Amino acid sequence: MTNETRGMEAVAEVIARAETVGVVGHVNPDGDALGAMVGLALAARNTGKSAVASFAEPFRIPQELRMLDSDVLVRPKDFPTDLDVAVAVDTSVPDRVGDLAGAMEKAGSLAVIDHHLSDGSWGDAVWIDSSAAATTEMVYDLLVALDWDITPEVASALYVGLVTDTGRFQYSNTTPKTFEIAAELLRKGVKPDQVGQQLFEEVSFAYLDVVSRVLGRAVLDDDHRFVWSSLTQDDLDAAGLEPSDADGLIDLIRLPRAAEVACLLKMKPNGVVKGSLRSRGAIDVAAIARTFGGGGHHNAAGFTATDPADDVIEQIVAQLP
Repeated sequence: MTNETRGMEAVAEVIARAETVGVVGHVNPDGDALGAMVGLALAARNTGKSAVASFAEPFRIPQELRMLDSDVLVRPKDFPTDLDVAVAVDTSVPDRVGDLAGAMEKAGSLAVIDHHLSDGSWGDAVWIDSSAAATTEMVYDLLVALDWDITPEVASALYVGLVTDTGRFQYSNTTPKTFEIAAELLRKGVKPDQVGQQLFEEVSFAYLDVVSRVLGRAVLDDDHRFVWSSLTQDDLDAAGLEPSDADGLIDLIRLPRAAEVACLLKMKPNGVVKGSLRSRGAIDVAAIARTFGGGGHHNAAGFTATDPADDVIEQIVAQLP
């Protein structure tokens, strides 16, 4: 029996015996985090449990993810502090759930479900599986183990996590199991054309102006096969967009075939720089992100820094061959 199997069984046990469940994803949740928290909370509620899901401020659901059933979502100020079990999904460190960490730690049990590398030091029942393509892949396995019904709404939430965290099933984390789960979710009622259109094929017209600005300042370092650009608050303000509306820009920056590694720096008004890194496979960008205190996967990672943008780029380039 593997550690991962024991971890799933431990998490399944504490959730199965709970009457009240709260699921929390990391701050600024992506499709995998939001899909995992909504999918698990909906499935728990469908079994008769009292279940909610939440994430820390800024409590804003990205436009492309508003297709998901939001009935289980509550604002962080309304997250209960007397739960039988609180479940952290798509993160395994308290810092990533922000102000909700305190409320979660008051629950009878704290469970963790995550596919990012971790020391597993937070939580009473911890299930970390870095081989999983997405946390929603793990949640699917959990629901099957619990023998809980996967309704079309639950299936759609899990599918959103799968399709976003695998880059539409193109990233190297995609496995045969990922496709098998996706097929089962389609059998449960997912409409892939509708999900795909809302996730990847709909933007505001103002977004095109932001794309123009960011691509216009892109820089290609041929010697290190590195391309990078930056996004400023002025770019967003001029278009009336929120930072989460521009999350997909890194996928445009990484397109040049001459680049092995891509980086998008999001410049915050307070001087903080949030970086997104992508690799075509030869370079472990998670290792680069960890030098800034961040993390992620071999081909996709992120970090936060307080150094000037030029200094951040120099530090990244120094780690490239």
